[in-house]
Amino acid sequence: MLRDRMKSYQVPQKMQEQGLYPYFRTIESEQDTTVKIKGREILMFGSNSYLGLTNHPRLKEAAKKAIDKYGSACAGSRFLNGTLDIHLELEEKLAHFVGKEQALVFSTGYQVNLGILSSIPSRHDYIIMDELNHACLLDGARLSFAKKLKFHHNNMASLEKVLSKCPIHALKIIAIDGVFSMEGDICPLPEIVALAKKYKANILIDDAHGLGVLGTNGKGTADHFTLSDDIDMIMGTFSKSLASIGGFVASDRDTISFLKHNARSLMFSASIAPGNAASVIAALEIINEQPERLQKLWSNTQLAHELLRDFGFETGNSQTPIIPIYIGEKQKTFKLSQRLLEEGVFVNPIVSPAVPESSSLIRFSIMATHTEDQISSGIEKLAKLGKELNIIPQLSAML
Repeated sequence: MLRDRMKSYQVPQKMQEQGLYPYFRTIESEQDTTVKIKGREILMFGSNSYLGLTNHPRLKEAAKKAIDKYGSACAGSRFLNGTLDIHLELEEKLAHFVGKEQALVFSTGYQVNLGILSSIPSRHDYIIMDELNHACLLDGARLSFAKKLKFHHNNMASLEKVLSKCPIHALKIIAIDGVFSMEGDICPLPEIVALAKKYKANILIDDAHGLGVLGTNGKGTADHFTLSDDIDMIMGTFSKSLASIGGFVASDRDTISFLKHNARSLMFSASIAPGNAASVIAALEIINEQPERLQKLWSNTQLAHELLRDFGFETGNSQTPIIPIYIGEKQKTFKLSQRLLEEGVFVNPIVSPAVPESSSLIRFSIMATHTEDQISSGIEKLAKLGKELNIIPQLSAML
């Protein structure tokens, strides 16, 4: 029965037959503004390394020193034998970075949201989510016995309507992305905070794509709006701007204590390797020491937005280095991604269920370490193929 069911799943095979399979492309080099695929140098516009730190010498050296001191892994969970002093050092620095009393490090960012939402809200509580939240928030909610409610994307009238239906004395957690990972827009946090206060709700912000991008020295979405004190839990990952693997949540001492002893995704998972912890500490140091890196990310982002608009691409409401290029048709999205790779440009095709069926897009991501020539070259190739595939109506005079 199992083998028959697995054999019947032929979606990847059919895409491979059409030459349109866009996943598990093998990279043979470090994650930089260019990468090597099948020996060819390819411009990388599909990376989450917004600050371009994944190959920074200080991060690599910090990881090597940690391996020399602690070994390659911790061989256990944080709850039992897997807590090192370097984990505690990292947690202290993270809490200070985002302006909270304490922080708790998990094995991945995905597991952070699973742990929070499966452990804190109970049967008579409510989890309230933006309809375009990241999958880990949705999956964390699924593991909870709490009632789950959604509101329309960044629609505050819809959020208030949902909140007004909840009992005033029930625990209500508004779980939201700070920066939405496919659309590139920012949540209207001031309005969300105002509604949370009005209806006595709490806020969990997933700032995976906000840390290192928004706020003073990249401190995130809450800092960007000067609302850090009004956010109950700030969650982040290490796999984007912090150039490693793992995740954390920062909050008050009591909340962190509760999660330490109740979040199953923490208690029953091995802790992050010492090399990972050390590289995140080094990344935080560089972010604080080099504000010009964040400034370069935003100047690159502005350039990319302007060029894409000039060429006639539809980029929605993006305000960040995540730039969606809306195609609409799944097959055409895959075709454009494949043709771009042939032309030496790596982008990510995004289709349902990551986005609605009619909103297939190319996710074009900017890094601080991109040069202006790289950005111009990548977008010019995108524009030529966009015309060829009838994605944009006409070429700009810039070509």
